[in-house]
Amino acid sequence: MPSSSYDLADKAIEEGEKLGAKYIEARYVKDSTNVSILKNGIPELGGFQRFNGIGIRVLKDGGVGFASFNEMTKEEMNIAVAFATKMAEATGKRRSKKIIFSDEKVHEVKYDSLGETGKRPLQVDPESKINRLMEMDKQLAELKTNAVIPFRFFQMLDSTEKKYIVTNEGAKIESEIDRIELFGLLVAVNPTTGSKEQLMIQKGKTGGLESLDFWKIEEYANKEATTLSKIVTDSKEAPKGIIDYVVGPNVIGIMCHENTGHPTEGDRILGREGAQAGESYLKEDMIGQQIGSEYVTIIDDPTLEGSYGYYLYDDEGVKAGPRYLHNKGIFDEMLHNRESAAWMNTNSTAAARAIGFNREPIPRMANTYLAPGTFEYEELFEDIKLGVLMNNFTEWNIDDRRYHSKYVGLEAYLIENGEIKHLVRRPVFETTTPKLWGSVDAVAKEKYLEFDAATCGKGDPMQGAPVYHGGSFMRIRDVEVR
Repeated sequence: MPSSSYDLADKAIEEGEKLGAKYIEARYVKDSTNVSILKNGIPELGGFQRFNGIGIRVLKDGGVGFASFNEMTKEEMNIAVAFATKMAEATGKRRSKKIIFSDEKVHEVKYDSLGETGKRPLQVDPESKINRLMEMDKQLAELKTNAVIPFRFFQMLDSTEKKYIVTNEGAKIESEIDRIELFGLLVAVNPTTGSKEQLMIQKGKTGGLESLDFWKIEEYANKEATTLSKIVTDSKEAPKGIIDYVVGPNVIGIMCHENTGHPTEGDRILGREGAQAGESYLKEDMIGQQIGSEYVTIIDDPTLEGSYGYYLYDDEGVKAGPRYLHNKGIFDEMLHNRESAAWMNTNSTAAARAIGFNREPIPRMANTYLAPGTFEYEELFEDIKLGVLMNNFTEWNIDDRRYHSKYVGLEAYLIENGEIKHLVRRPVFETTTPKLWGSVDAVAKEKYLEFDAATCGKGDPMQGAPVYHGGSFMRIRDVEVR
């Protein structure tokens, strides 16, 4: 990273202080992203994106202003700082309740999370990347199943993000992180009945192209495609009525993300997200209330090594750690940046994330998962007379308060008298969030813990944040299946 970029960020702090800013933050970001796209074995697109710039955020007179620039000159820096300061002054005058930031410890740190030498994103040529996708697709095209797979789509994104954050409080955080994501979409069709299903694959990790070997991606894709084919040819009608469920890491992950992660965001609880993505059924005074059973501990932890949502310090320079959103069923912590934390007279939980230099830091998830329990996998089924094992999902819906939700199974099996039987077609799981978490009575051990990657959308302008979500298997009692 050129020293001139550091210097501009440092000088922005000096300029903001001259203009009377109570708080000023400069965040330099340099992002290099490559994309490779393959459709039905044919390369569709190869491209890259390179950008760098500085985002300026100012707190003054009870208002906040934000501006950014990507022409790395002193003149552009002065314009951005002046604009952000004037914006803060103008909004502060019109606020009945002034914005303040929580007091936090100041850190000066440098850290990284990089791929293996020779496999870092910028060290691997585009041809090698697309060839890896083509080899995986070739194996899928040659699979012998009773179904047809007429559509295969893969997109690989690999990136390196360098970041330098400095504030007038003395924070200086420098980081460099490599990431890789593989997104896939497969469609299988029963040639006799015409019934079809689709499967979405989304793998992500901090690191380089060695991640493809870590995932054993060819073996994984073959297994998933084979199962998808069986779903459209062999599955039978799902049972109806009040039954028990066992759900796998893929389903647990989306439940943790949608039913717990989003409703615990501090800005959403305060109503800031109301016009964009909804509000929350949770309220500030509900901290300490029982939301789920004692088996439900849901953690959001940015510091998980190798995770897709990895970071050690957030975009306000606050040190990150595990956030216990639900602790043994109790609503315990929220996802706070310094603004939402100050509103609630508490401390930031290091959840401030900004995707790009030209976006403001807002409360976001990172890696959200259900903490493992003490059960062996087989024990989850032993006393189930009638139920469904849902390994993954094909569809989900949730209301804008994150209260009523619906999940539709993809790879799902009948459970009868403690035994896993045949595949069942699209079981529909519909419930409320308190009912969901309150009905959990068993969670499998840590050795069954798995994660999927996702891109979480939030904000206006939209910010797509890399995240993990997952868990071990869990058992849910008395679910109504329609």
